[in-house]
Amino acid sequence: MDNHEINTILIHSLQITDVPWHRLTTPYGRGTELPQLISDGKYDDIANLIEHQGTLWQVTPWALLFLLRNIHARKVNDITLDELECYHAVIEALDMENAQADSQKSVESLTMLLDEKYLWPEDTDPEEDELEWEEEEARGYDPVAFWSYYDYSYRLLKRALPDFESMLQHSSDPDISDALLELVQELRKF
Repeated sequence: MDNHEINTILIHSLQITDVPWHRLTTPYGRGTELPQLISDGKYDDIANLIEHQGTLWQVTPWALLFLLRNIHARKVNDITLDELECYHAVIEALDMENAQADSQKSVESLTMLLDEKYLWPEDTDPEEDELEWEEEEARGYDPVAFWSYYDYSYRLLKRALPDFESMLQHSSDPDISDALLELVQELRKF
């Protein structure tokens, strides 16, 4: 079994509780609340935590992993505009970074982003977190890790492209169809 196969197995067996959300950052602090937001389908709130002003965050690929994991099994009627907007926000950020893709390197696997060296300290207060952001390179935001958030977010969305295409073919809601068409067209560009 090669590293890709092992990583694929790990990704599919990983549970949402296996991700140390409280040690991953968002534009507004830690990602502690993301599992509940994902469970509750609070896509507006999720979008605000995984993308901000064209920037993707430590939580982004993980949130996408769990949002997209079983999308192939969902009915098109279960997809909302808010959910699709969440994916659009990430794609827009990816598009902004796409020009740099050739010169960037990612970690070897998504699960490597859960290595201790990328995670924020277990127990800190907001003031200590603020001091960490003032460092020249905040924990988990070295160039390789930072690029990896974009790269793996792209890979997860690209892997879901056939599912989005299928939903587009079966959608009867014009607004959902328009949003899916735009999503599919953007993903096909990459």
